Amino acid sequence: MDVILHLGAHRTATASFRDALRRNGDALKQAGVGVWGPCRMGRGLLAGILPQPGTDAPRAARRATGRMRLALRQTAATGVATLIISDETMIGAVRTNIRARSLYPDIGLRMARVAQTFDGRISRVVLNIRAQDLWWSSAIACDVARGATMPDYQALNTIAQSRRSWRDVITDLACALPQADLRILPFERFAGRSDAILNAGAGCIAPLPAQGQRLNRAPDAASLRGILAERGTAHTIPDGATGRWTPFTPDQSAHLRAAYASDLAWLAAGAEGLATLTQDPGRTRAGQTLPCAPQKEGQDHDRQKGRLAHSGRG
Repeated sequence: MDVILHLGAHRTATASFRDALRRNGDALKQAGVGVWGPCRMGRGLLAGILPQPGTDAPRAARRATGRMRLALRQTAATGVATLIISDETMIGAVRTNIRARSLYPDIGLRMARVAQTFDGRISRVVLNIRAQDLWWSSAIACDVARGATMPDYQALNTIAQSRRSWRDVITDLACALPQADLRILPFERFAGRSDAILNAGAGCIAPLPAQGQRLNRAPDAASLRGILAERGTAHTIPDGATGRWTPFTPDQSAHLRAAYASDLAWLAAGAEGLATLTQDPGRTRAGQTLPCAPQKEGQDHDRQKGRLAHSGRG
């Protein structure tokens, strides 16, 4: 049985993808495809993977490995040939990223421990990525809507100027799972295309709807201002603001988009053999949120040269 991890990331229509898999479970089952989501993973399968104060870490890891082996054996016995495990919480949490002002800073540690639990059974890893300015805007909007405090200018500037981008996240992930086939799917190419994600990411062709339902959308500017008005902090968003919300200045957004363009160029050039940039064969043009900056190394070359020294920091 092939085991494929779909790790999100957050804010890349992961919930919509899982909803499409759930609504088409019978067709997937007939195709020999099984699906585990956060609910299955959250029922103790990975309990103890990340050490907690006062716990016996080696013993907890052995117990988790035993639980996983049993669950995989039971699933394979039902006739499942390909198991897709879709759970972005394995790589971290949005709020942790915001607090650290960095993209998935501990993904390396987390996924190295997850890999041990699967005992070498992971054949492929799929990661959706998104332009950093829009990813952070969506992440912050959702976090604030759930009660978090709006980041101040200094925090936002630290995020915008961070040396860590998707290249570092992918490098850390590849180091944690060196034997797995790592496929990277740009959100701008695959948004709303559950069938394409399943085909390009997992190599499975199943009758999923090409355009699925969009779930867990980030609140727009007007909605977010209404939420903040109830807390007495609506002044952080201009009155009358509508459409997609961003907390970043134009310069900060430009810096984040240039970083994404550099990441895509690195991926298109082969990602040093660490990962494969996967395109949607059914879409010939990029979506509206691909970076405006040229997708080639240029003004950010010096920043990129030092990146490997900073990767693996998770």
